Amino acid sequence: MNAELRFQRTRIAPTPSGYLHLGNVLSMALTVALARRSGARVLLRIDDLDQQRIKRPFVADVFATLDYLDIPYDEGPRDYGEYVSVYSQLCRMELYREALAELRDGGNVFACSCSRSAILQADPQGVYTGACRSRRLPMEAPDTCWRLTTDMSKNLAVKHLDGDAQAVVLPRDLSFFVVRKKDGFPAYQLASVVDDHHFGVDLIVRGNDLWPSTIAQQYLAGLLGYADFRAATFWHHPLLIDPSGRKLSKSAGATSVYYLRGQGKTRQDIFRLIGNMAGLETPVNNWEELGAAMGI
Repeated sequence: MNAELRFQRTRIAPTPSGYLHLGNVLSMALTVALARRSGARVLLRIDDLDQQRIKRPFVADVFATLDYLDIPYDEGPRDYGEYVSVYSQLCRMELYREALAELRDGGNVFACSCSRSAILQADPQGVYTGACRSRRLPMEAPDTCWRLTTDMSKNLAVKHLDGDAQAVVLPRDLSFFVVRKKDGFPAYQLASVVDDHHFGVDLIVRGNDLWPSTIAQQYLAGLLGYADFRAATFWHHPLLIDPSGRKLSKSAGATSVYYLRGQGKTRQDIFRLIGNMAGLETPVNNWEELGAAMGI
């Protein structure tokens, strides 16, 4: 990686829909390691718009995990009260509404009432084919989401840590992707790009599995005129894989920090377990050593 890299701000953005697992810790540790190397401030941004799945114990686990593993951050909530009153995404709903209104007024979205089963019937791979575009449903019709009218040939660019920009186009499974859900809340792609623009994030670290999301968000940033987001630098890191060959998830309780702490695992134990799962040859004891062992 370029030793001359300098950035203003990056973020760690956990979703408290379960206890944080080792893959979450890997991503947070790498983000902080890269931030400390490049001079970026680290923002804790808790993504909590999926209110049906967000639970207070899971939010508290974010703070507990960062504290237990001694992973530092510079901005964002320090406790549950500050999270609720200042930093929850619910506090930024007006920003999301403004972005959605801009997309609507620009003729870039349409209402869709299709169910998942209907989408699967139209395409066995579950790719939405644009069935509702010609129906011209009212934008505020009940039980409808808003989908983006996408140009799948539109040229986009994603800048990497080496400074080079990779030319990309939207993948097929992101055609007409959702920007407002049927419950009226903004979808992840919309909220994430609005947040990064709002907070002035110019370095985004995320797992390889979120590469399609990066492309979708670059597409949205172009429509919303977010030149800063389009110029941001991205690093997509490898994922941790469980013994069965699957990526870690919050449903895999045995890899959660909460579970491991309950089993008496120390901070050093947890980082060494992450290092083993990442295939590192040298044992690591903290986030600094983990970042260095992975080339930061």
